[in-house]
Amino acid sequence: MSEYDASRRYLRVPAQLPARISTIDPEQDPWTGRSFFRATQERCANVSQGGAYVRTAEPLAPGRRLLIEIHLPDGRRLEAIGRVAWSKTVMSPHEHDDEGGIGVEFLGGAASHLTALEDYIANRAHAKTASEGDA
Repeated sequence: MSEYDASRRYLRVPAQLPARISTIDPEQDPWTGRSFFRATQERCANVSQGGAYVRTAEPLAPGRRLLIEIHLPDGRRLEAIGRVAWSKTVMSPHEHDDEGGIGVEFLGGAASHLTALEDYIANRAHAKTASEGDA
């Protein structure tokens, strides 16, 4: 475990989970002046009880509120209100790790959804520990 990992409030596990991001606050189209909301299908690269890193080619600005829906492998899902804590824009990615994305802080969600996420994280952490013990 690195010093950076030890300073985190929640255990973070790598993931490749489908996620739907929908903005809560409307944006205004600069050409028409009409209000609109964004809704995109993305992928979570890692997740914790406190938030997630979502890879996206169109990062939202920090502070934006959103609804995030993450589909877990067991068929359950997490649906939560979140806030963009930080964003990373990459103009011309050369490698897989150079993708843009957003750090989403979870602000709230249904207890059953948060429990599903907690179960997923615990299972992933247990599987990682077991595989390291076999090495």
